[in-house]
Amino acid sequence: MTSGDRVVGAVSHVVLSIWAIVVILPMLWTLLSSFKATKEIFASPFGLPAEWNFDNYVSAWSKYNFGQMFLNTVIVVGSALILVMLLGAMCAYVLARFSVPGSRVIYYLMLAGLTFPVFLAIVPLFFILQGMGLLNSLPGLILTYVAFALPFTVFFLFSFFKSLPYEIQEAAYVDGASEWRTFFQVMLPMAKPGLAAVAILNFLGLWNQFLLPVALNTDQAKYVLSQGMAAFASAAGYAVDFGALFAAVIITIAPVLLVYIFFQRQLQGSVTQGTSK
Repeated sequence: MTSGDRVVGAVSHVVLSIWAIVVILPMLWTLLSSFKATKEIFASPFGLPAEWNFDNYVSAWSKYNFGQMFLNTVIVVGSALILVMLLGAMCAYVLARFSVPGSRVIYYLMLAGLTFPVFLAIVPLFFILQGMGLLNSLPGLILTYVAFALPFTVFFLFSFFKSLPYEIQEAAYVDGASEWRTFFQVMLPMAKPGLAAVAILNFLGLWNQFLLPVALNTDQAKYVLSQGMAAFASAAGYAVDFGALFAAVIITIAPVLLVYIFFQRQLQGSVTQGTSK
């Protein structure tokens, strides 16, 4: 390594260390505060809890209905993720592997969908879901999530399917495989790295979605975690149960954090492979 490489490496490590501290310290403070009562949080905001107990988690889960909101979020995000992965993979496969009339136009329209701001579609979406009878319902949220995640999924998987060897696809045809069987049993498993990466990215984005459920789901019994957090923090005014609030924050971010920790290597490798192709 040259002296310039060492300087760049040292500066990069310093910047990343500072960034890690900026991210980790607030999360650690939130975790410690989730085990404290509200009075203890104000009396000793940076100290360790006097008593480690899960009363705040029990209160957030049952009293403030975060258990039901967690279940609603799992249903909405899980269903939307399955649908968007299936539809996105099929769409990307057709656009990448077949010369369909208008395929380039469809692909560019998908790319245009990536640049469309979500807040511009709120009013049309409201009336569309109202007309379909899906306003303030979990199926309505699921369909909306699928629609907004589909362009990114197609864009990401397009390069993976495009790079797969055509000889394998032709060999499947020679062996008598139909188009459906070729896709599901031959081509789809070969694109597994790309599927894993885009599934993780979609999960992170859908779990943290806030604007769409706030605008399209006002039924409190069907709240998801993101809007439940906002409602909990604002409804109590100055009498917020901060211990339960911080416990609710941990409940909300824990699944996202665990998914990223367990799948970060696969995500990094898949993104690198996809961009190099």
